[in-house]
Amino acid sequence: MASRQVLLLAAATIAAAFLLAPASAEVFTVGDATGWTLKYPATWTEGKTFVVGDNLMFMYPSDKHNVMEVTGADFKACNVTGNALGTWNSGSDAVPLDKAGRRWFVCGVGNHCTQGMKLLVVTANSAAQAPAAPPSSSASFVDGAVSQAMAAAGAVAAAMLML
Repeated sequence: MASRQVLLLAAATIAAAFLLAPASAEVFTVGDATGWTLKYPATWTEGKTFVVGDNLMFMYPSDKHNVMEVTGADFKACNVTGNALGTWNSGSDAVPLDKAGRRWFVCGVGNHCTQGMKLLVVTANSAAQAPAAPPSSSASFVDGAVSQAMAAAGAVAAAMLML
């Protein structure tokens, strides 16, 4: 009887671990198919939810653009002279969203910032704190949660068969 209880407790623990596991981090390609270019859509962040652990992927021709992380004041003024918090220029740059809060990115080449190549990203600590995303954006989260629930149910069922 005691071994049956231990086995059931182990199965419940495994099931809880699967159900409480965080959703996988997402990689967001800035500008989607357009990429980080002068045609970058200013509304790109609308409907997107960014959480700690996600990554921004900046794709652009490295001979024409770059990515600079700046302060909010420098973002507003498009000030790209020497105040960068970070600079990327490979043309294929992954920027991890490693903390909650606001981050500001601009292109530091010529007058590209004033032409609209700038991005404000607001990152939440977790999906629970992030604003709701439209169903199309959350479909992968739902699929992942369903898969985790199915795996947990399978683990419980296997444990019950062993009883």
